[in-house]
Amino acid sequence: MTEYGRGQGSEPWHPEDPYYGDGGWEGQQADAGRQSPYGGQPQHYPPQPQPQPQQPQYGDWGTGQQAGYGQAQQQYPQQYDQQQYPGQGQQGYDNTGWGTGTHTHVQYTDPSDPYDQQAAAYGEQQPDYYGTPEAYPPPEPPSRRQTEPEPRTDWDPGPDQGEHAFFAGGGGDDDDDFDDEPGDRRGRGERRGRGGKGKKRRSGCACLVVLLVFGGGVAGVGYFGYQFYQDRFGDAPDYAGSGNGEQVTVEIPKGAGGYAIGQELKAKGVVKSVDAFVAAQQQNPKGNTIQAGVYTLEKEMSADSAVELMLSPKSQNNLIIPEGTRNVRVYEMIDSRLELDKGTTAEIADEKWKSLGLPDWATNHKNVKDPLEGFLYPSSYPVAKGQKPEAVLKQMVARATEQYEELGLEKKAESLGLDGPWELLTVASLAQAEGTSHDDFRKMAEVVYNRLKPGNPETYGSLEFDSTYNYIKNQSKIDLSIAELRQYDNPYNTYFVKGLPPGPIDNPGEEALKGALNPTDDGWYYFISLDGKTSKFTKTLAEHEKLVERFNASR
Repeated sequence: MTEYGRGQGSEPWHPEDPYYGDGGWEGQQADAGRQSPYGGQPQHYPPQPQPQPQQPQYGDWGTGQQAGYGQAQQQYPQQYDQQQYPGQGQQGYDNTGWGTGTHTHVQYTDPSDPYDQQAAAYGEQQPDYYGTPEAYPPPEPPSRRQTEPEPRTDWDPGPDQGEHAFFAGGGGDDDDDFDDEPGDRRGRGERRGRGGKGKKRRSGCACLVVLLVFGGGVAGVGYFGYQFYQDRFGDAPDYAGSGNGEQVTVEIPKGAGGYAIGQELKAKGVVKSVDAFVAAQQQNPKGNTIQAGVYTLEKEMSADSAVELMLSPKSQNNLIIPEGTRNVRVYEMIDSRLELDKGTTAEIADEKWKSLGLPDWATNHKNVKDPLEGFLYPSSYPVAKGQKPEAVLKQMVARATEQYEELGLEKKAESLGLDGPWELLTVASLAQAEGTSHDDFRKMAEVVYNRLKPGNPETYGSLEFDSTYNYIKNQSKIDLSIAELRQYDNPYNTYFVKGLPPGPIDNPGEEALKGALNPTDDGWYYFISLDGKTSKFTKTLAEHEKLVERFNASR
């Protein structure tokens, strides 16, 4: 048997023999030395020109009909046309019948001229319909040649061609009635191996699972797509209304901007999203004026209502220290805010004042009643229940130190004839205590500086301020007798001791500090308030006594 399953030599023609006429490689070799199967000599094509045959249509592959691709002739390179194998002469190949069944032409040519005879037989001007040598590879030697399956008329594209195996059918019972067509050499078992009934059958349960998975994927993509759109282009989540009635205290730290404030509010449940609050703050004309502090708000407020309430004094729950407040009063306010026993903060201040952050120039002073006096800076502080008194005091001292450094107390004290910033702070506290309005502070500071001069002709270095006596007595009286004032021996009593008191007598505000830094120069020595709202300043004692008579008469 040959590789095509037939013996060498000719066989009777049979209509179902697709290999009739193809003697294989060995058959072609045998034809060179035996009689033609058609009873004549081996078939030769004459060298003279032949009439142009009619262009045939493309036939069915492997049906035994003429299956050549027209009269197109591929001109092979000489190395292919003159390829030799043992026991065989030079051959020229007709590319119209490669393994197609019948009419496989074998032309024996003169070895000295293998091209001329073939060109004469088929014409030299035939176009090349395929155009590339790779379309017609040279035959392999018999030892390497493999059997090529015959092209089929019942061509199945397979899973990689045409429709997908899952949707190609074949899952039903009707597949059992599919018969092999004649010439189909694979058989039903091979079809199954390529995606036939054996692989294509899918149960209803499997289809349902696929549909559910596919549907779930579509739903997931839709959900996340919607979320992406909402995050990028939709309105920020927000509550409606002005709150649910449940109050909550929110502390806004110093320097917090819109997003930081929004995060604090969201964490406390006041607003639904940070973006909604920021948008509302930006749309409000006064939105950027929200200050650090403690605010009393409600949960589940709309962003607009939260901004409005934070701009209102009703929500501000800060501890506010007024200008000129003495430390004893500040301690009481802290105890009240933190819901501590009275005296708790004062005791901590007395014990831990050295660790609260005072600058170096504020320490080591003699006869000071309270080392923290003048350093609990008047301002608004976020103080809420749960905080420690020590932490609150540190905030106030830090604020005072920062303010004093900004104003330049340490640099300007010497130019004013004072012994350092501690005395300058003390002057500011006196101006704050005696002044009745911001317009008074510069004049009041000048009075202090003029009276401190040892050689002044009015007081000869004595201040004689009632406020210093009231401070040491922890009171605020107006009607004080001169006899009482001059007899009380205490370093803070400026009627008894010349010069400045040992330290500040209150916590001066910014305007009093600026007045002490930039006093007037008009020669003022005396002052009196006739109505409790404004002060009258005079340069001599006689002028001052006349105002005192007016004041007594008005009473």
